[in-house]
Amino acid sequence: MSGADKRIVKVHLDEEGVVYRSRDVEHERAVAIYDLIEGNHFAPVGHAAGPYHLFLAIEETRIVLDVREADHSPVERIVLSLGSLRRVIKDYFIVCESYYQAIRKLSPSQIEALDVGRRALHDEGSEILKERLAERVEIDFNTARRLFTLVCVLHVRG
Repeated sequence: MSGADKRIVKVHLDEEGVVYRSRDVEHERAVAIYDLIEGNHFAPVGHAAGPYHLFLAIEETRIVLDVREADHSPVERIVLSLGSLRRVIKDYFIVCESYYQAIRKLSPSQIEALDVGRRALHDEGSEILKERLAERVEIDFNTARRLFTLVCVLHVRG
């Protein structure tokens, strides 16, 4: 499989149950999808075809990555417990809320301090996600970061 085939070319988020998302969250969603499509490394272990379409959902307490070929034929359905990510996601939401409020009224140095914390939590969640997927799909860190953002976006239910 060539390097060009080891990638996601389309992302679909399960939007069921979404009532409202803030402008900030919608912006994060749009940027994460755009950046993911523009540059990613995604190679399901033992699968020799690609590129891929990814259907991402949260079902109860699990992350579901439904990986398909461009013609929508199934490649693999990866289901991961949210357990190891739950604390990081919760902390990330708290810091993000503070960050978005800070942008509107605090000094640049205060905003920067919150942004450092936000990025550290995002990196931690990305590493956990990358590790949890390692046996099923090979991804790079930037792909893990964008997927973590989308998992967080799916948690916002209005």
